[in-house]
Amino acid sequence: MYVETSVRCAGPADAERLWFLTQDPQVHPRWDLRFSSITPTSVDGRGNRHFTYALALPFPRLPLRTVTGTGTSVGHRRDGSGRGTSALRFRTDDRLSPLGEGSGYWRYVPVGDGRMRFLTGYDYEPGWGRVGALLDPWLTRPAVGWATAWSFDRLRLWVDEGLDPALARDRALAWTALRALGVAGAAALARRSSWAAVGVAGLALLAPVPPSVPSGRRCLRRPPDPRAGRAPASLAGLPEPAPAPAGGGRAGGPA
Repeated sequence: MYVETSVRCAGPADAERLWFLTQDPQVHPRWDLRFSSITPTSVDGRGNRHFTYALALPFPRLPLRTVTGTGTSVGHRRDGSGRGTSALRFRTDDRLSPLGEGSGYWRYVPVGDGRMRFLTGYDYEPGWGRVGALLDPWLTRPAVGWATAWSFDRLRLWVDEGLDPALARDRALAWTALRALGVAGAAALARRSSWAAVGVAGLALLAPVPPSVPSGRRCLRRPPDPRAGRAPASLAGLPEPAPAPAGGGRAGGPA
């Protein structure tokens, strides 16, 4: 799975801010749909960071189930331009988690025009046993890919436009509600004029997402070059995460 965006990075200060927004465990969940919380637990002698994570499903504001797991990560900054890499391994013992164990990486690649390529590649073992393996290519993997791309565009809006992630989320919900109203209006029109109904439904479904609303379609979903799709060497030496604490998954939201 691959996702790439481009964010503003006009100098060392911008590079430092991007590193902070993507590496700080308190800030990272603010823009990334894949995590509700990240809690550091330790740093080993090689600089590898160990942590626990939580994901409230189906939504943080409506948590019916919270999946928890553990992970290890390590980040390397190459130079003052912001070039760097970050590698990650994660696992969960929660049988209700749609994702099992997995690994991935981030790359920070300056492109010389005041922009930074921020990209990720990762893979995982499906959760839910045999059923999960069957559903993964049709349901889970597309959903996780969309969530990653949408999150990356939300991060871009934060970096480039100063749009707070919570406000970006609210705008996305409002845009989705507006589309739904358009479809409902089309259904109501169908009794009077099928052509009008088709037109209204088409406008509701095909209207472009406003620039100030996150959209995963703005991200690249395939590596544009071989290096982008290759994991950094640091991933191979990253230790496996420790087992999850007892009582990992639970009903309700994170404490």
